[in-house]
Amino acid sequence: MRQKIVAVMVLAFSLGVLGPLLSLPAQAAAAQVVRIDDLGPTRSAVFIDSPSMGKVIQVQVLHPSGGGARPSYYLLDGLDPGVAQSTWTNATDAESFFASKNVNAVLPVGGQASYYTDWQQDDPRFGRYRWETFLTEELPPIIDARFGGNGVNAIGGLSMGGQAAFILAARNPQLYRAVAGYSACPDIGLAQAAMLFSIANRGGDPMRMWGLPGGPAWSEHDPALLAERLRGKTIYLSTGTGVPGPHETEIKPQLAENVFLGGPVEASVNACTVAFAQRLRGFGIPAHVDYRPTGTHSWPYWQDALHASWPTIGQAIGA
Repeated sequence: MRQKIVAVMVLAFSLGVLGPLLSLPAQAAAAQVVRIDDLGPTRSAVFIDSPSMGKVIQVQVLHPSGGGARPSYYLLDGLDPGVAQSTWTNATDAESFFASKNVNAVLPVGGQASYYTDWQQDDPRFGRYRWETFLTEELPPIIDARFGGNGVNAIGGLSMGGQAAFILAARNPQLYRAVAGYSACPDIGLAQAAMLFSIANRGGDPMRMWGLPGGPAWSEHDPALLAERLRGKTIYLSTGTGVPGPHETEIKPQLAENVFLGGPVEASVNACTVAFAQRLRGFGIPAHVDYRPTGTHSWPYWQDALHASWPTIGQAIGA
């Protein structure tokens, strides 16, 4: 009898101690670097096996040629990002611009119409999108470990990428000291129709992102509703008016597209930027807003905005 009692006590103790351990979720697998290709003394392509995305993601990093600790600026692309490289390096002077800066410019490759967010469901056209998890959890430790990141970060982007930058900053306020949007509309309520159209126009199902419009996930990703979480951060916004400006006098193949498509788009972005800036002021949250009197929704102006924003963003992160 005594042996049975002892056996029962041992079993109860074992279950009491081991039971909770057995019920704990398994540790999530960490993202792994598959390889790093040095594209030059200040540019590297990093291929990362992402558990959240279930595939290898390329990220290009513009970095100083020497060593030493430095902050990181995560710079996001627009609706139709580059395939082999970020459009920031394809359409602007970002590579030469950052070559002399003590910062890692981190450029994710891919993510068409993703809004760099975690989609609720896999999409037949785009596959698995878990960009928020990748950008905020999986990628930063790799950048810090492989490129001397000191844990101080900013995030920015153009158009879709600028919206996403504000979404990520509002949802992960501990991760970023500064946020920038170039021709971006951070007010999701105002941008919702354009977002739905943009995803559908590229063959995706917008309902798979955050569910039905008006559902809770849309509010949970709206920087206008989460504005309080941006308090204390350096905020930079820039917008043109849609009126043709100095870059429209340049003879370029995309000139007509910039004027007839980029003009109206930039005009709507301008109205959204004004509304979002007013909302921030209502909360007593300071922001640097660069209202340009002209300019379309096009790359020459985003290059200008990147240059103009750097004194503000760079100072915020100590670059």
